[in-house]
Amino acid sequence: MRPVWILDDEPGMRWVLEKALGKEGWAVRSFAESLALMEALAMLDESDETQIPAVLVSDVRMPGLDGLGVLAAVRKRLPQLPVIMMTAFTDLKTTVAAFEQGAFDYLAKPFDIRTAVDLIGRAAQVGAQTTPGIASPEADEPGVEAGMVLSHSPTMQPVFRAIGRLAASSATVLITGESGSGKELIARALHQHSRRAHRPFVAVNAAAIPRDLLEAELFGHERGAFTGAVQARRGRFEEAEGGTLFLDEIGDMPAELQTRLLRVLAEGCFYRVGGTRPVQVDVRVVAATHQPLEQRVADGQFRADLFHRLNVIRLRLPALRERREDIDALAQHFLRTSAAELGVPVRQLSAAALEILQRFDYPGNIRQLENICQWLTVMAPSPLVEPEDLPPELRAEDMGPRPSIQPLDEALLPSGAAPQTGQAAAYPGQEGSHWREILSLEVADRLQGGETGFMEALQRDFDRVLVQTALTASHGRKGEAASRLGIGRNTLTRKCNTLGIRDTDPDDSD
Repeated sequence: MRPVWILDDEPGMRWVLEKALGKEGWAVRSFAESLALMEALAMLDESDETQIPAVLVSDVRMPGLDGLGVLAAVRKRLPQLPVIMMTAFTDLKTTVAAFEQGAFDYLAKPFDIRTAVDLIGRAAQVGAQTTPGIASPEADEPGVEAGMVLSHSPTMQPVFRAIGRLAASSATVLITGESGSGKELIARALHQHSRRAHRPFVAVNAAAIPRDLLEAELFGHERGAFTGAVQARRGRFEEAEGGTLFLDEIGDMPAELQTRLLRVLAEGCFYRVGGTRPVQVDVRVVAATHQPLEQRVADGQFRADLFHRLNVIRLRLPALRERREDIDALAQHFLRTSAAELGVPVRQLSAAALEILQRFDYPGNIRQLENICQWLTVMAPSPLVEPEDLPPELRAEDMGPRPSIQPLDEALLPSGAAPQTGQAAAYPGQEGSHWREILSLEVADRLQGGETGFMEALQRDFDRVLVQTALTASHGRKGEAASRLGIGRNTLTRKCNTLGIRDTDPDDSD
């Protein structure tokens, strides 16, 4: 049996793999540095196939020649050898480069040892189907442009693997994930690491363009096709010729356009609006949606045949709360970017502030984190960001759930009792809290939940609290309550009528 070679500068990792592989009957040869492996590689004798490794398992980050450099050298010398990369610092650039240079797969540390042994066994089976041999040197392959996507989270590794394996493909890709989770970033990465990278990347948001304009936006129009079409115009499909067209929020595309899109995907041609000549295009389509397309198909809101045409390769992008390991690095990146744009010093997060950031659930995902970092760059009073400097929605989340603002007689007065003169009423669990902070947190909670148009309702609650508290403190006497509030009695009466407050003024009784 041909041996498994292991290259890793960590003795513990080599020992664990040696023991696990030894129990499976594998011969193992370990190397602590890339130089030793390169020397062993140079000394291989082609006539003795038993010494040629069945699989190479190599770390990526090591002193001297790194794992990608070893991979490139091994691919020249042993082009059929399956190589598995190991790394604790998985980023998109490394993943794509590894696959482009011919890596069989990679393991993101820490990994399950059983998973590693099974993967090595599969790689050996694939290698056994080829004839081992030592090749003469070849020219280096070109590298790839550095990517902008970085993640240490296991939930992102399937996405990175897919991008690496799709580099040489033009297959249609469907990206699903919550709003703000970075679907366009992944689409751009697919383009940048594909053979179409030298051609245009064109993005269209199907939900942001009025439906009566979307057809012309996608397919272009001829002169005179409709009112205002004073000259012919190319659509986004033609602009993306040879490159990638990213169709964001595809689930919101009108039904009549779904039919046209299906034909383009099937035949590679279309007609401009008002045109009679077919336009042929070579475009890779990457679509994205935050909606469950299967459910929309079942509800008759999305064509089943278009769904299956788009759903060739599906990438599910995890929400930011599923990859909390990345929040620190992403926040630092966004803080640096914001500072550079504004020409100000970069804000640094204290340990306590970072802990709050990492606990937050981010309903707006990466986009919300980016907005928070922009807010901190502008609003934080000092270069070191402390918890009290964070936006209200983060502080509200960290303090736990708070009751909504309720009328005074329901939430503020225990057992119907009135507060003593000069004593501030407090919410349950918020003894001594200032009313402005309570109001700020309530507004932040509503904004975070996506609520709109609530200012009038909050204003009514605010007025009701003022009036009821003043009436309770003055034992229902409107004249006294109005005087203490600094308004006229008639104004107070009108507010009571508007707010539906029952009239109990003892001075008005017979």
